[in-house]
Amino acid sequence: MSWYRWKGEDLELALRVQPRAPRDAFVGPDPGGDYYRVRIQAPPVEGKGNAALCRFVAKSFGVAPSRVTLIGGEQARYKRLRIASPQQFPLPIERP
Repeated sequence: MSWYRWKGEDLELALRVQPRAPRDAFVGPDPGGDYYRVRIQAPPVEGKGNAALCRFVAKSFGVAPSRVTLIGGEQARYKRLRIASPQQFPLPIERP
């Protein structure tokens, strides 16, 4: 899959985010497999969507929110996140 990759112990995810969703959820990979689709309740206003996305991903991967970093796409639907040493895997990800 090209929507994730390992950088040592850190995991990088390529996500397509849908804001203002009924609930926070992982939806599945896009048809091309380049991004994993995610729904977030928060609106994309003044960084609220990005903060909610980072909290949701942190909780899902069993890490503190401070261990999730937005590394690309701050003002776009397509985002790249880095998770420092994830502890659990809610998505189909193979460990290196």
